[in-house]
Amino acid sequence: MNTARHASERLMSWPSLIADPALCGAEVGLRTATREIVHFHGEHEADVHLSRAMIAKLRPALLGSSAVRLRAGSGWVTVRLDMGSDIDLLATLVSAALQASTRAPETGDGVPDGCTRT
Repeated sequence: MNTARHASERLMSWPSLIADPALCGAEVGLRTATREIVHFHGEHEADVHLSRAMIAKLRPALLGSSAVRLRAGSGWVTVRLDMGSDIDLLATLVSAALQASTRAPETGDGVPDGCTRT
């Protein structure tokens, strides 16, 4: 079962997300008008751009999930999609990412927070 496909189909129905190839080259990506929110690598992984501030806020919960991998210094997290509950977790994180995308841009060193896989 291709859980990434099921997850992307579910998220494509959200009116605030636009399907678009990901900036990192992943075939399937979803974005708002201003920011890439999620993209899919392979059949079982998705990267979600939460923002560094949102990751800091959610860190205890993120660290408690075996499906989530944090990337040091990045606003992106990777979600391993092995079962339906992982898709539900991804949807929750995408919702948090959408909330974060409506706030002021992250401050920092000015370097774009692109996919960590490029």
